[in-house]
Amino acid sequence: MKYTQLGRTGLKVSRLVLGTMNFGPQTDETDSHAIMDAALDAGINYVDTANVYGWGENKGRTESIIGNWFAQGGDRRDRTVLATKMYANMGAEGDPWPNHDKLSALNIRRSVEASLKRLQTDYIDIYQFHHVDRSTPFEEIWQAVDVLVRQGKILYVGSSNFPGYKIAQANEIAARRGGTIGLVSEQCLYNLAERRAEMEVIPAAEEYGLGVIPWSPLHGGLLGGVIKKEVEGGRRASGRAADALADTAVRAQIQAYEDLLEKHGLEPGEAALAWLLTRPGITGPIVGPRTAQQLESALRAVELELSKEVLEGLDEIFPGPGPSPEAFAW
Repeated sequence: MKYTQLGRTGLKVSRLVLGTMNFGPQTDETDSHAIMDAALDAGINYVDTANVYGWGENKGRTESIIGNWFAQGGDRRDRTVLATKMYANMGAEGDPWPNHDKLSALNIRRSVEASLKRLQTDYIDIYQFHHVDRSTPFEEIWQAVDVLVRQGKILYVGSSNFPGYKIAQANEIAARRGGTIGLVSEQCLYNLAERRAEMEVIPAAEEYGLGVIPWSPLHGGLLGGVIKKEVEGGRRASGRAADALADTAVRAQIQAYEDLLEKHGLEPGEAALAWLLTRPGITGPIVGPRTAQQLESALRAVELELSKEVLEGLDEIFPGPGPSPEAFAW
């Protein structure tokens, strides 16, 4: 496994992030623990989750699965950089009681305490805001964060799905307050098929020293060889990938992508992850394996070197917006 610093911090993290969104809803606890053990054995030390994972009446379930894994001992917690997120309403399903969601000081405190209990740990390495809260000023947010840092319950703070201007606003207010390191990471939607983050989010993250953690690196499976799987195994795409392939222009684009990689003897999913690892400012993509086999495929991407010809071909098929601000100004 290869490692890098998380943004401007001294924290070393693996270049792949183990996403756990499938743990509970699609992967049972025993298999989830096996995947986590395999990831740790392979050198992945960065594990990402969220308080809402498990969804619906089972929200919080994924954190509990991770907590039970930590409870098995073997230095699992000590070797893990643990990241979780908060924003969604965690009140009883169907009863969205006030102050059980978003980023008020009250809900930040409540959410941290609840996550610590489910995760069976006394601190969270990276505590992330899952979405922008337009109703709560950053002065209040940072005040709540400062208290939790002093208490030793969280070490760093990150954002997720923040636009560039909110990253700037958050860190400028943190700097004015003093004593607060501000945001150190941003999780954003970023992959070959969705490159809008290059216009504002990634430049802002680089300017303020945030590590960028792309989620959905295969764009809902669209970049994982969906057409090839249809032809060879009769596995039809579903969900977002199926909706996208219904557009003939998108299908032609994905076909060109798969043809390029087949020409060079590369697996689509592995190449899509390897491409992200070449991008400026990227700490590492979140991979969310449902099975041990999917984890093994992701691990191969870390060692994969894409040739100049392949990189140029990918840019031709999936042209990015170009440098900012020229991409939208000129």
